[in-house]
Amino acid sequence: MEADSETFVRLETMRRLHRVVAELNAARSLPDTLHAVADGVVASLSFGVAVVNLVRADGDLTVCAVSGDEQARRALLGRVGRRDQWERLLTRGQEWGTLRFVPHDEAVLSAGALPGWADAAGCPTGPVEPAVGLPRPVAPAGRAAAPAEPVGPVDPGGAAGRWAEPGAATEWIPGPEPGEEAVGAPAGWCPGDVLLAPMHTSGGELQGVLSVDLPAGAERPALWQREGLEMFAAQASIAISNARLRADMQRAMTRLEREQQALRASEESFRAAFEYAPSGMAMAELHSRHEGKLLRVNAALCRMLGLTPTGLREISLHHLVHPDDMAVLEADTVVGREMEVRLACRDGDWRWVCLRTSVVKDATDTPRYLLTHVEDIEERKRHELMLAHRASHDALTGLPNSAELRARLARRLCSLDYGMAVQAGYARERRDDGAGGAEEGEPGQHQHVCEPGPADRRGADGEPSRGLAVLFCDLDGFKSINDRFGHHTGDAVLVEVARRLTGAVREGDTVARLGGDEFVVLADGIGREEVRDLAARLRTVLAHPIRVDGRAVRVGASFGVGWAGCGMTADDVLRAADQRMYSDKRTRSRSQRRAV
Repeated sequence: MEADSETFVRLETMRRLHRVVAELNAARSLPDTLHAVADGVVASLSFGVAVVNLVRADGDLTVCAVSGDEQARRALLGRVGRRDQWERLLTRGQEWGTLRFVPHDEAVLSAGALPGWADAAGCPTGPVEPAVGLPRPVAPAGRAAAPAEPVGPVDPGGAAGRWAEPGAATEWIPGPEPGEEAVGAPAGWCPGDVLLAPMHTSGGELQGVLSVDLPAGAERPALWQREGLEMFAAQASIAISNARLRADMQRAMTRLEREQQALRASEESFRAAFEYAPSGMAMAELHSRHEGKLLRVNAALCRMLGLTPTGLREISLHHLVHPDDMAVLEADTVVGREMEVRLACRDGDWRWVCLRTSVVKDATDTPRYLLTHVEDIEERKRHELMLAHRASHDALTGLPNSAELRARLARRLCSLDYGMAVQAGYARERRDDGAGGAEEGEPGQHQHVCEPGPADRRGADGEPSRGLAVLFCDLDGFKSINDRFGHHTGDAVLVEVARRLTGAVREGDTVARLGGDEFVVLADGIGREEVRDLAARLRTVLAHPIRVDGRAVRVGASFGVGWAGCGMTADDVLRAADQRMYSDKRTRSRSQRRAV
């Protein structure tokens, strides 16, 4: 019968253990799971008290759940034990499978090294303070009591036991008196005995310790009870890991939701700033087959260019840039710098804008979009161009002034030294041509050639040789016009002369006012005969009378032609043309140079 009774107890214990373990798998928070673990030990494995010690982030262990006794819960909950003391206790304990048992008579740790509640209740403990303890019940009924009145409730079960101190009614220790154990019976459970079930993660890392006390019958747990505790500790470890995982997931979901809310708020802020910005905004694709295609444009950009959002989203911003400004966008470092270009408008005009471009990256720090801020600078640019025009052009005639003429001439001149030009075959020896100038060789393949040779002399391509010529024009008798009719008439004559000269030159030639009554024509890529025809044409257009305030006045002009050569400066070329002009003025009669 006794064997049948033990078998029944074992089966009933396994049933309870199975139910408790099944309940551990329910979705709970971490604190609820820890309390379920502690309650499960008491409910299924016949221990009077169970305590769950959980590893903290700093490695120490804290008491997170206590089941079986309210006094123990109040005494232990929240207390912390050092990790090294726990490691020492687990290392020194007797190995009962995965469990660790430390008898009360083995002084592994000093008193108070780990959280205990027996001392907190004022009860005596053994050499090792238990990780969890319980004030023992008072003496059972029928046993001789100490002289003093017992302080605790009488054990209703009448179990065998002994007083902790003879003659003192402060504590009743269950179990037989020392030396009274029956032969063949399990060893008794003594105050101060410690039974621990370490709980490890799947990676073998310690995550907590399950401590039990007061086994049923005040006896040390039998093998089948210990195996049940081992199985329960393994399942409890899984449940705790799952609860922590759920907690981490919940925190991650909460954090993700906050981040998504912040992202939505940021996107809404960006959309509002983009759409309602007072200046133009455009977003284009990067690193795709549609690279450069506009994805989004705001209303300000549409108003600026007179185009619709649909029309803009079908093209790239490059398609709107003036051809002369494309070199600015084709530079390697367009991002992060300002670019002033002209964009095409719907009415066919060009509008000056300032582009500021930045890169928008995704979560992986990969560039995805190109964000361009388009500022309308039409008015500022007009003002700048007007100031630049005033600085480079004559205020009276509107022609390029002396500084602008020299700048344009310098851009066309060749910096190659004359001696090197001779060696390269671009120039032949200089000789006096008898007209106050210098003839500096055959043009060859050089872009900025010297004075062309005779008309029958051809270049390397068989065409007549051409050069860069400067025609110096000085008005004859202009001073007499000013003296006779006044400066108002003189200014009108200068304006008309500028208009006639501009209309008579070739397309691409430059007419400039050098100062006073001196004008200069800059003609590039022109031959010897062509420059003679040009001078004659200019002299003819100036010979016609000029009407000012109802009167007709005449003005004459003297011309001198200078040819650019390798190594010459702008002043060198102008000086040569000026010398030829004075030569022409000397050879013409006074009547030919008379102004009326």
